[in-house]
Amino acid sequence: MIKQALLGEFLYESENTRKILKAIPDSALDWKPSEKNWSTAQLASHIAEVYNWYESTFDREVFDMGTYQYDKGDISKAKNIVSKFEENVLKAQKVLENSDESRYFDMWKMEINGNILFPPTQRIQVIRGFLYNHLYHHRGELVVYLRSTGNKVPGLYGPTADDKK
Repeated sequence: MIKQALLGEFLYESENTRKILKAIPDSALDWKPSEKNWSTAQLASHIAEVYNWYESTFDREVFDMGTYQYDKGDISKAKNIVSKFEENVLKAQKVLENSDESRYFDMWKMEINGNILFPPTQRIQVIRGFLYNHLYHHRGELVVYLRSTGNKVPGLYGPTADDKK
């Protein structure tokens, strides 16, 4: 039953992620609000990458960022970031569909070369916080990036100021 709820949210929200990634024009990819922030391309690529973390979160007890490898591909074109998202979201959906609910309350942690980055926590909390909410946070940032570069923002939870009334 928990899996069905997670899957329903996943499917709905992955469509919202798709909408916002597809709204990014190539002309906005290099923009960043300050020197401390990622560029639009880096932020969008990170959003696509979060879907690559599902296997390490659902199927392992420890996610070791010290051994984690990810090829983000060419992020100089928005269509490439969308393609990477599509690849990752399909894999993530399969991991979620095949997940074992009996393991949702097992402990999980993230480390890098033996140093704990994310302390032992029940997997279900990590799924909601680290995978889902983390992604929504970055999508919110991306909305601000789009607005700041004069681009339209798609409606994710209803119409936006860009939608005709």
